[in-house]
Amino acid sequence: MSIEAILLPMFAQVALTFVMLFWMAAVRLRAVRRGDVRPHQVALREPAWPPRVIQIGNAFHNQLELPMLFYVVTLLALVTNVLDTTLYVLSWMFVASRYLHTYIHATSNRLDRRTAMFMVGAVALALMWVIVIARIYLFPEL
Repeated sequence: MSIEAILLPMFAQVALTFVMLFWMAAVRLRAVRRGDVRPHQVALREPAWPPRVIQIGNAFHNQLELPMLFYVVTLLALVTNVLDTTLYVLSWMFVASRYLHTYIHATSNRLDRRTAMFMVGAVALALMWVIVIARIYLFPEL
């Protein structure tokens, strides 16, 4: 499997993070311009933003949490040369779950559906870590 193919899920996750960053910035700027919030009310991250702005901000901040472990395990697997189709599928499973989780978070925000998508990604990511650790320490010759 090519390095480009292995890195593609990671780049897709990075793209999602930037999309959410720019969306969050746009809704925050719009809220300030409309007078929904004054800059001094949120200068130190106080929760004075309107609920919709908080919702988009939280969806963005989610991209800075669990995905960090995804980036690390992907790069670790690449450096240690333990990447294969299983990790590739799990990578896409994680990224797809993040896209769906973010979509739910930024739209209906249905906690039951959002939690289910979060768990799909968390399990895929945990399996990636177990596989990489096992291949490095338990089965280094494979």
